[in-house]
Amino acid sequence: MRLLRTGKLKSRVERLEAMLAACNICPKDCGNDRLKDEIAACYSGRLPIVSSYTAHFGEEPCLSGTNGAGNIFFGNCNLRCVYCQNYQISQTWKEQRKNEVSHERLAEMMLELQERGAHNIGFVSPTHFVPQMARAILIAAENGLTLPIVYNTNAYDSVDVLKLLDGIVDVYLPDLKYADSDAGFQYSKVRDYKEHARAAIKEMHRQMGDKLVFGDDGLLKRGLLIRMLVLPNDIADIEKNLRWIRDELSPKTAISLMAQYYATNKAATDDRYILLSRRISEGEWFQAVSLLEDLGMEEGFMQEYESASHYYRPDFTDAEKPFKDIRDFR
Repeated sequence: MRLLRTGKLKSRVERLEAMLAACNICPKDCGNDRLKDEIAACYSGRLPIVSSYTAHFGEEPCLSGTNGAGNIFFGNCNLRCVYCQNYQISQTWKEQRKNEVSHERLAEMMLELQERGAHNIGFVSPTHFVPQMARAILIAAENGLTLPIVYNTNAYDSVDVLKLLDGIVDVYLPDLKYADSDAGFQYSKVRDYKEHARAAIKEMHRQMGDKLVFGDDGLLKRGLLIRMLVLPNDIADIEKNLRWIRDELSPKTAISLMAQYYATNKAATDDRYILLSRRISEGEWFQAVSLLEDLGMEEGFMQEYESASHYYRPDFTDAEKPFKDIRDFR
């Protein structure tokens, strides 16, 4: 709202949109002219693709609250994770192209979610549609949008783009998938994941610091919350990433440790990914949980293993993902 009042929001949007002319809004830097609707490496063009929007109750409790997070699920993705739980919308670009919407319609979705009582507007997999997202936020803000903006990303983001989002995004909710870029290439089909993700999260931390800001209602209004999905056979290398967060950011940086992995997409059918072909064991989960205490991580949430490890498919409804505060574990 401050950027809107000073006219800086419009300027930021225009700068972001100019990057689409030779697309470099994510580290793939594919250079396609998306303003002329050329299809980029993420299979996306000029207009945003929205697969679903809804009041979602499966996020961390400080985001879901009682009325739900106002999530908007973008189609396509700049990663191609072989175990993607949303592969039906992230890796089916021919079908997703049918879900293109105008910037004005995207703004209407935000205002509708606000009218329905959602606590925030959460953009899920927004990296490849940041300029379109920002344009729609401008339109919605001019028409009464006041909710916090949540940027729910895989962290394969451009630092230059994130700098332009400073003051637009209120809550950064990045995944930190791997501590090894070879794993990023093998399982998510992108180069230098570790380097780009860590640089992106450093920029998010620069903007937000390590303090979560809550309202009187207990809901998160501002901050950085890093999600870490425990993968079988320690493929994510949780310990290395936690040490990096503690040493390079702060032990007070909030972590959301997640147990909901199950084998799906290519991980369930392709022998090349046999190490990902099963759920995590209870032992693997509690080893990851113990690292939070061993490394002195102080803030955040973790899923309940018994509930999260049951078959769970994010179908954009009210599926439960129970969390508890990390401090409750202590």
